[in-house]
Amino acid sequence: MLTIKKTNMATYKFMIDGKLIDSEKSFEVRNPATGEVIGSVAVSSPADVENAVQSAKKAQRSWAAKSDEERKKILMDVAQVLNDNAPYLAEWITKEQGKPLAGPGSLFEMQACVGWTQVPASLDLPVEVVFEDDTRRDELHRKPLGVVGAITPWNWPLMIAIWQISPSLRAGNTVVLKPSEYTTIGTLEMIRLMNTVLPAGVLNVVTGDGSIGALLIENKDVNKIMFTGSTKTGRKIIDASKGNMARLTLECGGNDPAIVLPGTDAAKIAGDLFWGAFINMGQTCACAKRLYVHENDYEAVISALDAVSAQMPMGNGMDDGIVLGPIQNKMQFDIVKSLVDDAKANGARIVRGGEPLGGEGYFYPITLVADIDNGTRLVDEEQFGPVLPIIKYKTIEEAIEKANDSDSGLGASVWGTDLNEAARVAKQIVSGTVWINQHGAIHPMVPFGGAKDSGYGVEFGVDGLKAVTQPQIISIKK
Repeated sequence: MLTIKKTNMATYKFMIDGKLIDSEKSFEVRNPATGEVIGSVAVSSPADVENAVQSAKKAQRSWAAKSDEERKKILMDVAQVLNDNAPYLAEWITKEQGKPLAGPGSLFEMQACVGWTQVPASLDLPVEVVFEDDTRRDELHRKPLGVVGAITPWNWPLMIAIWQISPSLRAGNTVVLKPSEYTTIGTLEMIRLMNTVLPAGVLNVVTGDGSIGALLIENKDVNKIMFTGSTKTGRKIIDASKGNMARLTLECGGNDPAIVLPGTDAAKIAGDLFWGAFINMGQTCACAKRLYVHENDYEAVISALDAVSAQMPMGNGMDDGIVLGPIQNKMQFDIVKSLVDDAKANGARIVRGGEPLGGEGYFYPITLVADIDNGTRLVDEEQFGPVLPIIKYKTIEEAIEKANDSDSGLGASVWGTDLNEAARVAKQIVSGTVWINQHGAIHPMVPFGGAKDSGYGVEFGVDGLKAVTQPQIISIKK
């Protein structure tokens, strides 16, 4: 629940129909590295949600009537706005989310925002002739769905918003977005800037806690819902959307396994493996969250990861030289602490870290946990933080079985020098993506989505663009 407070500081407003909207209620946003209040956000009302949806519905007709080339050109203008304002927006990401400006941090996130806008703007969905003979011709056309309701998380707040906004707009839809209450200001500022080149009503934003998101999801005029977040919330969205029959794209997180094949050079892979697990402090759906290592290589891999971890400075992301920041919020901080404490209580070996750093901010050190196995909370539950359990295996069949022993199936990775063997193993893992000698290497042209409880539907590339359209068959008798 949000803590509603009266404050004298400037309040960041949400946007409907191209206009900034204020509210009598607001909530504070704090910097997770310092605990300081960095801004106040106006809270949308149920009436505001309805107005936003109706604004999007009205604007959708003229937006869809524009030619593909017109929409592509406007999206390229949006990409230029994002690029021009990248330093400003990156600072908001760091102050609000916690990730550092440097390295794979806030400036990296803004570069991704630009790229993931340019790519959908470059794609086409031409008419397909699916059947033709002497008597008939059947064409498949791709039509916009209408209004897209977008629900975004706090871990990559601007980038994931763009993942939902850009393909939706490219296909001729309009959008109403509800950002996480933990990371609202940067998103509001990004959407305000994007609206300097978008027609009014095409991109709207409402603010508040989950109750505001629920109103958006349930709205009878929302035709598509895009969500990134927990499986628990994803199930609620499935249930809440039954009234409007909205199409769904759900990315519900993962508990990604990584398997190191026997005989792999630990020192060679340690750097990439570290960032595969700890980018954004492990607060990424497609991070490596369980590491399986052959018994003969176990200590060597642990030692190599420990050596890399020792070189990574942690602190306030606004400071020079920092590459690791805090956990974003107390709720997640407490989850991470609980999982590590449980592992310790059950005999796991803490190689590095294992206790909060103390002081201001939600800082928890990079933590490597050895002598642990499936069946413990830290392995079975998604930690979504800077902790990596390292599990020993005897045979590759055992590693595959343990990797698949999860309700999640977003991503996975296999590491080794024998690419044929790595591919053989990869094909046996049940997940939406399996990377080889890398982890989390998403690309705007490559479809991305989950299996099992990690959701359904895909984003990115041509398949992601198709996911925000309605196929229509035009059947012609000759």
